[in-house]
Amino acid sequence: MPGFTCGLDATLRVVAGKWKPLILYFLAQDGPIRYGELRRAVRDVSDKVLIQQLRELEADGLVKRTDYKEVPPRVDYSLTTLGHSLAQALVPLCAWGTEHMAEVSRVFAEREGWNRKEG
Repeated sequence: MPGFTCGLDATLRVVAGKWKPLILYFLAQDGPIRYGELRRAVRDVSDKVLIQQLRELEADGLVKRTDYKEVPPRVDYSLTTLGHSLAQALVPLCAWGTEHMAEVSRVFAEREGWNRKEG
């Protein structure tokens, strides 16, 4: 694997994927959390993609999966120390999104209108 061009490159490779930042966010808020709760919190993600993203986050050392070896199966997810540090780094992005949500919504609506005109 090639080296990183900068720290941002390393961070973006770890959180690459539409759902990973949201997974980290909800685990930081509520963790440990069971799969079904996480699925409801993230919304609109398919089971296949959520499982894949969780496995990648686990492989990257950001998420810990605990299997209680019970019947019925009980598994929960939590952040590792490394995962907590990354979740804290995402806090300013969350604040920016909250502060500018109305403007971003307006811009996205305009963009959607442009796409309909071109189609």
